[in-house]
Amino acid sequence: MTAPAQTGGATPLLSLVVPAYNAQAYLDRALTGLPAIAGVEVIVVDDGSTDGTGTIADRWATRHPEAVRVIHQRNRGHGGAINAGLADARGTYVKILDADDWLDHSALRALLRDLRALRASGDEVDAYFTDFVHERSGKTPRVARFDTVFPSGRTFTWDETERFGRRHVLMMHAIVYRTALLRRCGLVLPEHTFYVDNLFVVEPLAHVRRMRYLPVPLYRYFIGREGQSVAPEVMVRRVDQQLRVTRLAIAALPPHESAARGEVPAQLYRALLHHVEGVCAVTSATLARGGTHAHMEQRHRFWRDVRSQSPWLYTRMRRTLIGTTSNLPGQAGRRATTLAYHVARRVVGFS
Repeated sequence: MTAPAQTGGATPLLSLVVPAYNAQAYLDRALTGLPAIAGVEVIVVDDGSTDGTGTIADRWATRHPEAVRVIHQRNRGHGGAINAGLADARGTYVKILDADDWLDHSALRALLRDLRALRASGDEVDAYFTDFVHERSGKTPRVARFDTVFPSGRTFTWDETERFGRRHVLMMHAIVYRTALLRRCGLVLPEHTFYVDNLFVVEPLAHVRRMRYLPVPLYRYFIGREGQSVAPEVMVRRVDQQLRVTRLAIAALPPHESAARGEVPAQLYRALLHHVEGVCAVTSATLARGGTHAHMEQRHRFWRDVRSQSPWLYTRMRRTLIGTTSNLPGQAGRRATTLAYHVARRVVGFS
């Protein structure tokens, strides 16, 4: 059953959508302190959990009815949970917070101060970018920064940005979108499918023109939970879902000709291409890592379809180190692919 949306009162600055499936071990950490931060609404989507996730979420909503709402639904997967939260969001801007991750509260307050100043000035942007932190189990945290790509402290357009380097990956964790933009571009993520965060990046980003960047480590992305979707062995098992998302991400790329004609900003097109190339490389290398005849046939069909759908992208990918080594035949190719797999995972933030 879906909780009714609240009405009346000031529009929240920021909606935090928290998709949660069997997250009872992590949900309290994700939500602690958020209801006390002015300007934030929290929407927890209990996606058919079979543990205590729903009970924990309801407890938070009972204690903080002005700030926390809960949607209970049958299991629809990560994409379906995000869809439900976005449909219910009332904030001017929206951010996704996975239930096993958390936010830095001082960074969140800094973001909200900037949002308030923007609202007071009558300005609006399509997206905010922030830094995020890889919280790796048993390893030193690693900060993903974008200060060499985006100017800070002002609104800017794509022609004022720099090229993305190999480690610059606009994961979902780095982005806050304007809610109206998500609805205008008609974003609907596939249900019962993992890795849809790549589509959450590519599809709306193609519509972004005005932006701001705040160089604060807002999002804490926890890597290392048992059974996590980005664990190597899990990615091999779910490679069909990775393939589906990768094909959809390729389809979401604006035509190369639109960038050549100036209809899509050149730096935006490069950013989208940078992300999709990394996702393609991970998909190809994951299939090679699976190693069975069926996996290798899937990989062959994947590259054949890329070449058919986008010859320009295929040629470009084959010219890059990751693209080349993720598609080599034979035993030497398998060894090179293993190396490419680890490099590509780091490029798209999976490790």
